[in-house]
Amino acid sequence: MARATLRPLMTGSSTEALASPRVKTARRSVPSLAIEGLRDIAQRRRLIRYLVGADLKRTHADTIFGQLWWIFDPLLQMAVYVVLVQVIFQVRIPDYPLFLFAAVLPWKWFATTINDATMSVVNRQTLIRQIQFPKVVLPTAAVVAGSVSFGIGLIALAIVYAFYLDRLSPWILLLPVVAAVQLVFTLALALTLSAMNAFYRDVQNVMRHLVRLWFYLSPGLWTIHDIADPTARILLSLNPFTPLFESYRSITWGTQAPDFGGLLYVLVVSGLLLAFGLALFKRVEPAFARIL
Repeated sequence: MARATLRPLMTGSSTEALASPRVKTARRSVPSLAIEGLRDIAQRRRLIRYLVGADLKRTHADTIFGQLWWIFDPLLQMAVYVVLVQVIFQVRIPDYPLFLFAAVLPWKWFATTINDATMSVVNRQTLIRQIQFPKVVLPTAAVVAGSVSFGIGLIALAIVYAFYLDRLSPWILLLPVVAAVQLVFTLALALTLSAMNAFYRDVQNVMRHLVRLWFYLSPGLWTIHDIADPTARILLSLNPFTPLFESYRSITWGTQAPDFGGLLYVLVVSGLLLAFGLALFKRVEPAFARIL
């Protein structure tokens, strides 16, 4: 990518410095590093928009339908799970396709975004070596791009609703609230994983398997109320995607309020993880140009 193209996007200054090792300074606290990371994100909004546009163009660039796969893919996944659960295992849940889709679409958003964000730093190693800019914008842009694609995927939800109009209720208006909580959690995890993956490439390989296992440990194909063992139910309730999935399902399939208490729990955990992720990223950021 030409330096002239990126120059107006990086800072307001007239010149861009080549990436170089920074002078070693005193060890800074987690809050100060986290605040600096948030400031970098806020001040580089134009650069983030540019990277989001590039990510969206790159995604499915070699396919015929492009971003429309965000409509087709969750519908196809839903069909597979319907056959598995209702046809093969003979589990009877009313309006099960909508019940299932309430988890399939948010999970696709999370899984795809985490995969892209984890590799966001190593995939931009040429740019990092050439130009000095806050690298925290890379995983942030990946998360924002995934969120835009999730918005496109909501068209698929509207298609499913066409068959279950009796399930549509005013509670669906709170979907952005639940999605916002998931966005904070995803960004927090993305920052941490992208920083770790820059040093240990095994992270991206391990995460592919962990994300797959994570879905089956989350109430996507089932509900937390199906768990009879109280201890197992408590442990599974600690999974952030338990209140998230249950909340998505409540407002889309259950025609009732989301789990506000559970969402608050996820938001608090996400806030703490976000502070840690920003601090970790900013602490190791100076080494990226050297190790990549």
